[in-house]
Amino acid sequence: MKNELNPAKLLAAFEVVMEKGEDTEFGKIYEGVEASTDYDGYNVYLRGNGVELHIGFHNTYDLKYDQAHLRDSFLKKVDALVTDRVVDDHH
Repeated sequence: MKNELNPAKLLAAFEVVMEKGEDTEFGKIYEGVEASTDYDGYNVYLRGNGVELHIGFHNTYDLKYDQAHLRDSFLKKVDALVTDRVVDDHH
């Protein structure tokens, strides 16, 4: 899996979680991915499976994880959120 992430896709996944998710202490959670923002909305966070993804201003991002397999499964979940959304929109 390559390390270049697509910020537009990450933000689309964030929108899916915020739209369909259940409330948590920090934001919303959907399909095992938790989404939250800071108070001004400039910083967006996606987390789950011991992985935290911070998406900042100007489409910068920072991915924190302890193990590569956790990162990969988390990114697959994030990817699936966006893929499922595209499929849903076409029905």
